[in-house]
Amino acid sequence: MTTRPAERSTTLPRSAARVLLGAFMTLAGVGHLTFQRQEFQAQVPTWLPVDRDAVVLGSGVLEIAFGLAMVSGRRRRTVGLALAAFFVAIFPGNVSQYVSRQSGFGLDTDQKRLTRLFFQPVLVAWALWSTGALQHRGALGGARRGQRED
Repeated sequence: MTTRPAERSTTLPRSAARVLLGAFMTLAGVGHLTFQRQEFQAQVPTWLPVDRDAVVLGSGVLEIAFGLAMVSGRRRRTVGLALAAFFVAIFPGNVSQYVSRQSGFGLDTDQKRLTRLFFQPVLVAWALWSTGALQHRGALGGARRGQRED
């Protein structure tokens, strides 16, 4: 008997990694809205013509939604792809923090800010791997054809 791709993508390590990332995202989102609000403002690009606080609040709401979706495990491949895209979309903020030498979250030296940039691809990979988003080709296509996505 062969194992279906959906079954292979729900191993205990993957599920644990997905839930852990979901918890991390939920906590980060709450931090955006409350106790780390000013720290997150350091990551908003200076060239972005939008109120920094509005960006932090909006991204906080998104992070809570992503976190809860990751923990729930529903539509996990779609959520994994969307979260990976979110991590890519916010990367310019991390670059801006490095270039403009904005301190936040203990990133108070150029070396620390530069090192932080290398963790963004890790987050993208974590979102994709933990949800099995790239393991099952056509995951989105299958969902569009009416096939159930776990």
